[in-house]
Parts: sequence; structure tokens; C-alpha cells
Amino acid sequence: MQPSLKDLRATALRLQQAGKLTEALPAYSGYLNAAPRDATMWSNLGALHRAAGRHRQALRAHRRAVAIAPDIVSYKNNLANVLSDIGRYDESIAVRQDILSTNPDDLNHKAMIGRCLRGKGDYHAAIDYLQAAIADHPEDTELRMQLSFAQLGAGDYATAFETYRVRWEAGELKPRDVPFPEWTGEPLDGKTVLVMPEQGFGDAVLFSRFVKTLKTTGATVLVMAEKPLLQLFEGLEGADWVGLQLSKSAPVDFWINMMDLAALHFADSNDVPVPTKLTIPDASRDRARAIIKPYPDVFKIGVIWTGSATYKGNAFRSFSHTDFLPLTDIAGVQLFSLYKGPFLDAFEADGSSAFMVDAGRTETGFADCAAMMEEMDLIITSDTATAHIAGSLGVPTWTVLHWDAFWVWRHEGDTTQWYPGMRLFRQKTPLIWDGVMQEVQDALLTKMKEHV
Repeated sequence: MQPSLKDLRATALRLQQAGKLTEALPAYSGYLNAAPRDATMWSNLGALHRAAGRHRQALRAHRRAVAIAPDIVSYKNNLANVLSDIGRYDESIAVRQDILSTNPDDLNHKAMIGRCLRGKGDYHAAIDYLQAAIADHPEDTELRMQLSFAQLGAGDYATAFETYRVRWEAGELKPRDVPFPEWTGEPLDGKTVLVMPEQGFGDAVLFSRFVKTLKTTGATVLVMAEKPLLQLFEGLEGADWVGLQLSKSAPVDFWINMMDLAALHFADSNDVPVPTKLTIPDASRDRARAIIKPYPDVFKIGVIWTGSATYKGNAFRSFSHTDFLPLTDIAGVQLFSLYKGPFLDAFEADGSSAFMVDAGRTETGFADCAAMMEEMDLIITSDTATAHIAGSLGVPTWTVLHWDAFWVWRHEGDTTQWYPGMRLFRQKTPLIWDGVMQEVQDALLTKMKEHV
């Protein structure tokens, strides 16, 4: 007995709400094949595809929902969001402006228009738009968050890092539970200051260069590190102590967030400091040398194609390990995977590990990764923590960026002042990596001719 349309609809919604997205698809297909004018179900299907990372399918479904019911704001909201996801910023702005024409106080859409303008690389238009919106809605945290990102992209660092303090009001970061007072500008000469980590490992490496700025105030500087970075941060410039934890009774006068050190620096200087020096223990170097021992006479390339699976934007900034396989066909080249994480299962399953030496699986921390980098002739990495480690080490590095790159890389150019010597390769079309990976391959072929 075939289920009724009512049952199919209920089943699709129940499975989706339970997070069983794959199981929900047959019910959606069966229902919508027979009831193609149900705009709500098209919109819900679009949300399912977006959650599963199938953004083109999500766009198709949301377009159908809006075509059927063009006056329903929630359907247009969903359409605008997926358009933003995949870099169709002008279309997203148009939908959001349409919504604002009848809902002028929808602050989320104002914030997202600013975000879309930044996504286009038009930082100054984003700043102008967001500042005007903030003048009308000074209490809105998302507007100020988006303003800070636009200011960072524009390189107005002194202003941007002051604006970026709003991140603690935005609800995405867990409030600090620290028994010491936060530093708010008091004189630091003779004081002891604890620097607290925040956000990702790459952020910690990026901002660790500012620890020496804090040291110039005359303070005793204590740096709390996360375990995977601890060995790299031993001997950190400007730090009197680096460790994993500190007693609540320790004689600390103030604490400060790692990222707020940048505001301290840029208040007095427009120059971007050189990256910090990282420490690599002998055991990590011994491990690296053992791995490369069978490959004495080849051009060694360390590759990383993805970052943390838990980072919400990882799917956009990352590509497939298979995108590196054409490089393994170049004579005189040997690739070494420096990636460690859940995506190694696919790397093993399709046999890619025979062509790219798996040097990442047995890492015990980023120090092992850094030691491997120092043994490489070149690092090719996606936009993840390894790009910041390689850049800090000063090893030859090519960073492959998605179309809407992190503010450090900005939206154009093949270099960055944050990591002198690094070369940037940029995705030309959202979600499509073929073009930029062909550029990487062509550049490597040229480099190999020079190497010979």
C-alpha cells in the first residue's frame, strides 16, 4: 500500500527534524512529485540541502518556493541566505533589499548586505553602508561585527580591532571564567599579564606575533596555550611563561585576549609585525627526517587540502585531496600529506595514500607538522592553521584560497603583508576548484623547470 501524500509530507518533516537528512529525501521526492505547488515543502527541502552542504540543490529548491509564493518573507530569507553562501552577492543583496522595502527594521538583512558587499571585496562600500545602519541601530552587535570584518579587509587595523571587541557581545564566544580582572588600559610596567587564547589554532599562530608588543609595556607576560600548539609556542617571543593552565591563585594582575594584543600594537603603529618564531623540538625533527629518508632526490611538497571539520565555513575554504593527484604525475615530485583528521578516511579509501605519503596521521601536535614543513621544498595548503604555521616558519608556501577569503588574504593580489614570501592562489568561481588548481599545477611545472 502506497503512503498517502499526507503521510509522505509528515514523514519528510519528521525525518528532517530528527537530523536524518538522507532518509528524508525519498519522502520529499515522493511528495513533491505529486504536489509540486507546495512552496513550504520546497523551502524546507532547500533548508535540508543547505544543511547537507548541497548548495546548488538548495538554491534550486528555494527558487521554486519563491516562484510559487513570492510574497512570503521566510522563503525569500532562505533564498537570500543560500545566494550569499555561494557568492552570488548581487542577487542576495537584491532579495534582501526587496525584503527591507516592506520590513525596514530587519537588522539581519542590513548586516548581511554589508557582509555581501565585503564578500565582493568592496570593503569601503560595506563600511559606508554598515556605519549608516549602525547610526540608526547602535545597539546591534551583528552590524558592528560585520563592520569590523569590513574594516579588517580594508586594512584599517587600528579601528578594526577596536570594533572587533564586539565579538564578546555577539553570543558566539563563551564568556571568560577568569579570577583576574581584564586589562582595560591601566599602566602595565611591573604588572603580570595573562594572555588568553581564543578561537582557532590558526588565529593563535597569527596573533602570537603581538605578544612581544605586550612585553614592551614592562609587563611580565604569561601565555596560556592550547595543547596542540604548546611545543610550537615554547620560547615564544615576548613571553616569560607559556603553559596549558595556571592556578587561580597565581599572582596575576590582569588578563587580555590574544586578539586584543593587535589593538594594542596598531594603536601606535600601522606596520604589520613579522610573524613570531616557532619552536620545533628535536624529536619532531627526528620524526620528519625518518619519514623523508626514502626520498632523498625528489622535490618534496607538503600538502593540506582541508581544515577542521567542525569549523562552519570549512566546506567552502577546503577542496578534495584528489585535487592534488595531478601533481603526483609531475616527474621528480613527491607529495606528503600533512593533514590529520576525519577526512583521512576518504584519502585512504580511494588509494591516494599510495601516491601521497601520509605524514600526518601519526602527528602528536603541530610541532610534528612544522618539522615536516621544514623538510619540504614547498608547502601547498588550503586556508587553515597550516597556512599560518608555514607562513610563520618562512618556508616556501602556496596558499589556495576560496573566492571569499579571510581578511588576512583579502580579495585580490597574490601576496600578503602578514606572511612575506607566501604566494596566494585564488578560486575564480565559487564552489569550483578546477581553475585555481590548474594554476597551481602550471606554476609547479614552471618551478620544476627552474629547479632542474
